[in-house]
Amino acid sequence: MTRPLDPDMFAGCAPGRPPIQIGGKWTVKIIICLADGPRRFSELLVPLRRITPKTLAASLRSMERDGLVSRTAYAENPPRVEYALTSLGRTLFDPLAAACMWTSTHLPDLLAARAAHDAGAALS
Repeated sequence: MTRPLDPDMFAGCAPGRPPIQIGGKWTVKIIICLADGPRRFSELLVPLRRITPKTLAASLRSMERDGLVSRTAYAENPPRVEYALTSLGRTLFDPLAAACMWTSTHLPDLLAARAAHDAGAALS
């Protein structure tokens, strides 16, 4: 049984535009990689093996702009830079866990709906 939708739940969202986009391809994966603490750029490339350095840099800059990630540069030779989740970034753990739980429950239904739609579209 689903809970009835409360219209006030979305009162803070501007019409047609959510306040922040978290659904980028790499953002959630970067958050998960930083969950245990700060990491260097090269350390992030290992678990995110399919990301290009250019895309990782752009994603980190965007996340830093949104206040989700902090960048700390150390005056060493060679220079060292670490990225860490901010307290704001850490507030995403619960919503992401809820999204993962929803996915584990509903993924078979979602995939079946896609397959049915695609099969119908192929016949058109």
